[in-house]
Amino acid sequence: MKKIAVYFTLSLLFALACKETKKEKEVTLKADSQSGTSTSNDIKIIPIQHATAVLEWNGVVIYVDPVGGRTAFSGQKPPDLILVTDIHGDHFSLETLQELDTHKAKIMVPQAVADRMPDEFAPQIDVLNNGETKERYEIMVEAIPMYNLREEALDFHTKGRGNGYVLNLDGMRLYFSGDTEDIPEMRALQNIDKAFVCMNLPYTMTVESAADAVLEFKPKEVYPYHYRGRPEVSDVGLFEQLVNSGDSNIKVVKLDWYPQDDF
Repeated sequence: MKKIAVYFTLSLLFALACKETKKEKEVTLKADSQSGTSTSNDIKIIPIQHATAVLEWNGVVIYVDPVGGRTAFSGQKPPDLILVTDIHGDHFSLETLQELDTHKAKIMVPQAVADRMPDEFAPQIDVLNNGETKERYEIMVEAIPMYNLREEALDFHTKGRGNGYVLNLDGMRLYFSGDTEDIPEMRALQNIDKAFVCMNLPYTMTVESAADAVLEFKPKEVYPYHYRGRPEVSDVGLFEQLVNSGDSNIKVVKLDWYPQDDF
C-alpha cells in the first residue's frame, strides 16, 4: 500500500512538471510573438529592420544585410556568418560591419560588395556570384540572381550584380530574395521551407507580383519583408489575402520589420 502511495505521488509530481514545462514553453512562444521574433523548426528568426535579420540555428548566428550600426543589434549574439545581398545602403553598411564584433565571422557577398570593402576584411570574405554555392558552418549557401524586369526600374538592380540567397540548414531551405522582381529564377525555386520576399515600389515589385511568384514556387511559409517603399508602404495584408486565396497551404508569417514605425 505504501509503495502504491509513493508511485501515485511520483506520477502526480511528474504530471505537474510536464504541465509546467508546457506552460513555460507557451509563455516563451508568446513572448517571441510579442517581440516580433519567430521560433520554428529549431531556427530563431529575429527581424531587425526592413531587410535586416538575425537567425540562430544549431548554435550558429547568421546576420542578413546588417545595417543600422551597433545599436540596431543591441542584445544580439555576435555573428558567425554574414550575408550581404547588394551595394545599396539598406543592405550594405561598411560602418555597421566595422562597429560590430565580426572578427570571427565569414562574410558572403557578391563581387560588387567585395569591391567596396577594405583590406581588413579580406581574410573573412567569400565572394559568390549568381549560381555559385559555398558551405560554411554546415550551411550550404546558394547565390540566387536578383534584378529588375520593368523598363523604368532596370537601373536600380542590374542582373548579375547582387545576390538573393538560399540557405540549406540540415534539410531546411530558407530563401532571402534581396531586391528583385518576380524573376524566372525565383519562380523556379523548389522545396523552399521559408521564403523572405520583398515588395516595395519603385525599387522592387508590387504586392501582386510578389504574391503571384510565391504561388508559383510554393514555399511552405512566406515572410513579407522589405515592404517600405517611396512614398508608399506595401499592403502586406493584401499580400496575405492574395497568397491564401490562391493556396491556403502556404502560411504567411508577418513579423515586425519596422519597430520604430506605425506599420
